[in-house]
Amino acid sequence: MTRQESLQAEEFQHYRPLLFAVAYRMLGSASEAEDMLQEGYLRYRQAASGEIRSLKSYLTTIITRLCLDHLKSARVQREDYIGPWLPEPLITVDAEDLALQTLEQRETLSTAFLMLAERLTPYERAVFLLHEAFTYRYEEISEIVGKSPANCRQLLHQAKEHLARNRVRFSPAREEQQRLMERFLSASQEGDMQALVQVLAQDVTLWPDGGGKVYAAPYPVPGRERVLRLWNGLMRQSASAYPNAKYTLTQVNEGIGLMIWSPETLLSVFTCEIENGQITALYEVVNPDKLTYIQRQARPTE
Repeated sequence: MTRQESLQAEEFQHYRPLLFAVAYRMLGSASEAEDMLQEGYLRYRQAASGEIRSLKSYLTTIITRLCLDHLKSARVQREDYIGPWLPEPLITVDAEDLALQTLEQRETLSTAFLMLAERLTPYERAVFLLHEAFTYRYEEISEIVGKSPANCRQLLHQAKEHLARNRVRFSPAREEQQRLMERFLSASQEGDMQALVQVLAQDVTLWPDGGGKVYAAPYPVPGRERVLRLWNGLMRQSASAYPNAKYTLTQVNEGIGLMIWSPETLLSVFTCEIENGQITALYEVVNPDKLTYIQRQARPTE
């Protein structure tokens, strides 16, 4: 590696946390975000250093535009996705590469927000995230996405309108989430139906994502009675197939997530939305392709 290449590698590594934070929020996928960073680094190495005024803006531009291009093709793929599509879960405790300093940055990592962001156009999503989560000015965003400042203002307005119409109910303090998920897990393991009824809202919905790779309901399951019936079946099947299964709670997508292990392989990750002290939505990721990254986070030595 030449001195110039070594310097470029160091500079890219310095901005890597920011770039990954942008790419993950744009795509809802850690593995795809990693692909964008790899391609972005190759493009940076090919650039003439004399043309770069601000390295931070230059690298953000590369990654954002790669994500915009990727979203255009990903949208078609997700229309053909088998069952509900959920974002790839991430462990967010002590996550220095996710930019978690502000409320907006934390909220834009939630499963609920990332699902809702799928309804935005790629440019609405980019402008909203750059402005609201990463506090870029319109003039900077204009250069990053290749739109005029006026157009960027309009895109932000449209994005906010879409999000307001489908308002995300961000979950309460993490301590309350922890207590509720502990009650949910304990009641599930003990088969305590009365306790589960108290924990789950009447209008709770289960969102299962198997991606056609493993068995999962091919549609959202609405209503407490149906969710309980399906959930109890899942717990019985899990206990039968994996008698040594382990259940752990950890911080996932800025909420509390339930991870089920077999015992060394991650089988599923559950996150939730909470309102008025009850679970209103359960998000179940069992697609093994979406569990690779988070398993590596949880077991970094593997």
